[in-house]
Amino acid sequence: MTTGIEHIGKKDVAWSYAATVMMIGAGLILLPFILHKMSAETVGIWQLFQTITLLVTLLDFGFRPTFSRNITYIFSGVKELRREGIAPAEQGNEPDYGLLKSVIAAMRIFYGRMAITVLLLLASFGTVYILYILSKYSGNRTDALIAWVLLITINSYNLYTFYYDALVQGKGYVKRTQQIMIVGQLLYLVAAVGMIYAGWGLSAIVSAQLLSTLVRRFLMKRVFFDKQMREHLAQVDSNRDEKELLAVMSPNAIKIGLTQLGGFLINKSSMFLGSIFLTLQEIGCYGVTMQVLDILVHGGMVYCMAFQPKLAEYRATNNILQLRQKYIFSVLFLIGTMLFGGLIWVLWGNEVLALIGSETRFVGTAMLSTMILIRWLEQNHATAAHFIMADNKIPFFIPSLVSGAATIVLLVIGLWGLHGGLWAMILAPGIAQLAYQNWKWPYTVIKELWIRSI
Repeated sequence: MTTGIEHIGKKDVAWSYAATVMMIGAGLILLPFILHKMSAETVGIWQLFQTITLLVTLLDFGFRPTFSRNITYIFSGVKELRREGIAPAEQGNEPDYGLLKSVIAAMRIFYGRMAITVLLLLASFGTVYILYILSKYSGNRTDALIAWVLLITINSYNLYTFYYDALVQGKGYVKRTQQIMIVGQLLYLVAAVGMIYAGWGLSAIVSAQLLSTLVRRFLMKRVFFDKQMREHLAQVDSNRDEKELLAVMSPNAIKIGLTQLGGFLINKSSMFLGSIFLTLQEIGCYGVTMQVLDILVHGGMVYCMAFQPKLAEYRATNNILQLRQKYIFSVLFLIGTMLFGGLIWVLWGNEVLALIGSETRFVGTAMLSTMILIRWLEQNHATAAHFIMADNKIPFFIPSLVSGAATIVLLVIGLWGLHGGLWAMILAPGIAQLAYQNWKWPYTVIKELWIRSI
């Protein structure tokens, strides 16, 4: 069926958790091969590559979640898209496929332009930065440059096809999305391990990522554009101007983009600044720790993210009771995952790395515990932000930018002025967010869902 968003229930959450376990499993299985076969310097370059990939996704500038949310509104019966707030949904009617077709056209135009922008930026400024980093790299520079060219390719293609993600997520295909993610992760794992042992070095990892991305995008396209959907879209014409739709969606998308930029500055700017003040070995240690922490955080956000399409639907239908329930479960799931996973990691993480003979280690126990606490506080307020954003309101973009700017200032003071090393990289984002964001957005959601609705 192509009318209405898909039902999201326990099976969808279970598949989301399975996909997260697969992502964690693939990352943890692949990590020993990388650490065993590559030097600490090479691991540091790999971590920089991953950070650059995250930076590229910022050029989406909040349009993917905005597109996804508006796709959900259309399938929920909304016939008009607004700059802020939600038009009343018309229950029982088919989605406006003319409006849907117009939004799809607008997405293609937007992401086509963004892909060209990424290609030009990475090929020019990005290459200058990588050449500077490689000037102090004692490993195989030819392999690193080949990997860099592949990274430019995958990032440009990935950004151009972002709209497939928005369509599938907006339609509520949670289970199918997670199944595709599992297939992609398995393919990435098998291909990466094989090519690493074939001696491809950094090129092995990036080539595996490219192969996985191509397959995932192909499958997502097949899922959304099934026979019924193609028939519905073929029977209608676009009934909105693409430029007008982008103008309607741009304000909130830009706010989300600025929020994501602030988040990047908070969590990832330390990699760029740290690479200037610290050794590649230290960057590798910090980067590997952050990679595993990102996996742990992703696991903690499974419940909240699985219900994103439903949150938009609950907002459109003003279902406060369901919003309350989903918020409570999301917070409890995050706490349980971070506490249990973090405890195991602190107790046995470095012992596992020692067993596999890794040259790279996680940061020390005190540092690791502090990093886990800081990220839990961040994800707690991020959970609240998702519930606010479902109402097509983005009040947190300025505080996020301020926190990001404060993080940069604290990093410069800590790294350059105080010579704080890894501690400066760890504490700067925590201090910046504790001042406002960590408490503001949970308080806002609790006030709205419990106090104002009584």
